Amino acid sequence: MTEESIYNHLIIPNKVTDHMPPKVPASSRPSPFAADVLTLVTGTTVAQIIAIITSPLITRLYGPEAFGLLALFTSITSIIGVVACLRYEFAILLPESDEEAANIFCLCIIIVILISVISIPFLFVLQQPVILFLKTPQLSPFFWLIPLTIFISGTLLALNYLNTRSKNFQRLSIAQVANSCTAKGTQLGAGFAGIASGGVLIGAYILGQMASAFTLGIPILKDHLSFFKQKITQKGIIESFKRFSNFPKYDTWSALLNTISWQVPIFLLAYFFSTTVVGYYSLGMMMIQFPMSLIGGAIAQVFFQRASLARFGGTLGEIVEKVFKLLMILGIVPIFLLTIIGGDLFGIVFGSTWHEAGIYVQILSIWAFIWFISSPISTLWIVLENQKFGLKVNSLNFITRLISIYIGGIIGSVFIALLLFALSGIFVYGYMVFSLMNEAGVNWQRIKRILMTNCISALPGCGLILILEIIQIPAIYIIFLSILVLITYYGYKVKSDPDLVSLYNIYVKNNEI
Repeated sequence: MTEESIYNHLIIPNKVTDHMPPKVPASSRPSPFAADVLTLVTGTTVAQIIAIITSPLITRLYGPEAFGLLALFTSITSIIGVVACLRYEFAILLPESDEEAANIFCLCIIIVILISVISIPFLFVLQQPVILFLKTPQLSPFFWLIPLTIFISGTLLALNYLNTRSKNFQRLSIAQVANSCTAKGTQLGAGFAGIASGGVLIGAYILGQMASAFTLGIPILKDHLSFFKQKITQKGIIESFKRFSNFPKYDTWSALLNTISWQVPIFLLAYFFSTTVVGYYSLGMMMIQFPMSLIGGAIAQVFFQRASLARFGGTLGEIVEKVFKLLMILGIVPIFLLTIIGGDLFGIVFGSTWHEAGIYVQILSIWAFIWFISSPISTLWIVLENQKFGLKVNSLNFITRLISIYIGGIIGSVFIALLLFALSGIFVYGYMVFSLMNEAGVNWQRIKRILMTNCISALPGCGLILILEIIQIPAIYIIFLSILVLITYYGYKVKSDPDLVSLYNIYVKNNEI
């Protein structure tokens, strides 16, 4: 959801190991960068495939209220969890010496413990006001799990970056799969045993996080415990605390604002409507974000590195144009199809109970497409060293989302709330994409041509599905034909547009985008 990707920092050089692998001719092997990205993407792909495959079963075992309870719990913990290390986890990647990195890691763990302990009295005081505001008394028994979840998620953040520094990308990949298998296995096991509740979903979520933490942490302790005992000192921890103090001073607030802006809809939907509505919303968002985060995040990882180099080579505008074109090709037809058949699709795949979640997806789909395009392009504000713009966008997101859901809540219509949410998101992300692309120096004539070409190529298939939906052909046939439209579209694009083939090159050959 809101946790910042650990992969944006993979380009930071690490200390060279003593034993180097035998050299292979450059022409016959993928670059280390591409191989690392491929390793990470593989783990993410497997984890998300597991989640997608099991979702139709889980949604038939657990009702929307259970998903709503889980969404509220994870929203509360994610707001605190994102700053559980006070953003010092980023500093683990920066020093040249492993000794200093070890001291920063220890600093992170100390901060996580302190924040987890300090949260206990605050949560004790705030428990009743929060429960009353969210109108969710069933959340009360699980409040005691919030400090534990903060500790696990904060520790996991520090372990992620320590493994990234050590280039243990395969271990990071395995940790994602362990998380997904543990969480989904627990949900299915309890559901089939007849114990299907929101509490089970919360417990499964925590167990998944723990599985990731153990997968990353145990090998670290096994391999480096003696090194930690020798090199971690009180002086080193204090020096690290002072040296990288800009992270808690500045980045913490931006991260908090970004995280809260993502959780505002969940809190306000619970306040104005019900946990059932929150459950519909959370499943809809999860299904939108699964493929888009996977594809957009993977492209962003490589784009960030390419754009950093292109800025100094004078080709930044060209790189941005090519990435924009690639995102348009990948996203436009699936989003148009979701806009047309979202309700029917969710009703058939997840069960008739979830038809309304599909309607939410139909409302949010165009916003999701703009967000999908903005995800890789948003890294430009780091490339262009314009973090103030990023803070401005996060502030706009927070304010507009708050106002949108609030207006819908006052009116008493969840559909109006989500429509305003979508429109405000289209405005904010559209403004961000336009501003960053303009600053990157793109050729707007080429951008217009890309937009027109892809809209026209998407029109025949999507138009056919729209006509069939209007004349009320049975939903199962429309979904089957939609899959055929999708396959035909991508087949046509692969043959007619060589830029789509560059997806393979990004991951394997590391050629130009």
